[in-house]
Amino acid sequence: MRVLVTGAAGFIGAHVCERLLSRGDTVVGLDALDAAPGDVALRRSRLQRLSGARGFTFLAGDITDAARLGEAFSAARPEGVVHLAARVGVRAPDAEAPAYADTNVTGFVRVLEACREARVQHLVYASSSSVYGAATPAPFREDAPVDQPLNLYGATKRANELMAHAYSHLHRLPTSGLRFFTVYGPWGRPDMAPLLFLRALAKGEPLRLHGDGRMRRDFTFVDDVAEAVLRVLDRPPSGSPPHRLLNVGHGEPVALGDFVGLLERHWGTKARVTSVPSAPAEMVSTWADTSRLEAVTGFRPRVSVDAGVARLVAWYREWSATSR
Repeated sequence: MRVLVTGAAGFIGAHVCERLLSRGDTVVGLDALDAAPGDVALRRSRLQRLSGARGFTFLAGDITDAARLGEAFSAARPEGVVHLAARVGVRAPDAEAPAYADTNVTGFVRVLEACREARVQHLVYASSSSVYGAATPAPFREDAPVDQPLNLYGATKRANELMAHAYSHLHRLPTSGLRFFTVYGPWGRPDMAPLLFLRALAKGEPLRLHGDGRMRRDFTFVDDVAEAVLRVLDRPPSGSPPHRLLNVGHGEPVALGDFVGLLERHWGTKARVTSVPSAPAEMVSTWADTSRLEAVTGFRPRVSVDAGVARLVAWYREWSATSR
């Protein structure tokens, strides 16, 4: 298959590219390379791992740049598109709100238009567990009401779902939105809790724990996420309209305090924990019902949190030793 992956230098994007290439697909990766300072080295390292692979081409560019996006589609001639490029994070500063709208909303419209013009066979795009509101019954099901997100990021992702549905209805463009739940693992995002916690633990610095450690997250290992993306990509929806939403989570919420305990056990030291209040943009708990994903693909995420943390810690020891 010929596949265009946006956000190819990102955490999930790089893992998806590796999996596509390992099975023999031809991949064009597009990424704006506009990461926060702490993520620059990781993005470069992720790209370096991909650059020598047969069948991989990388283009630097922003999805909001219609001309550059068109060049990427011309280079890829994609049968499938995996759209992962976005501005991420639930604690978006007010000053960055326009940038979130530009990338996540306007940029997504440009991706939809390019897919329509290229007659792409299937667009798989990243949504988020952040579309669910505080009152959503647990475990979260895809048919639950999602009209009260707690943060701007979740609101932009819900907008993506609605726009994809409209394009599927109007143009018979097959689209699948994947609601990712707290993805973690090697080469992860440095702004997310798993790496923030691990870095503080490794350096003996205070570890800031929101909500006294009682907040719960459905931690999902990145290899399981990449596997889910590929399985969904290979199975375009055929309904009317050809659009669907699927949760991608482990299905086992874990308290943040317990997650820190796993990090402590695998790292071998105790953390200096500082409790801080929860932010209003954060949900108390997330929990994925993955029965629809399993029905569509025959797969459900299976890496236990204990095993995933062990692999994260092993990677971080190697990464921190070689990146000094």
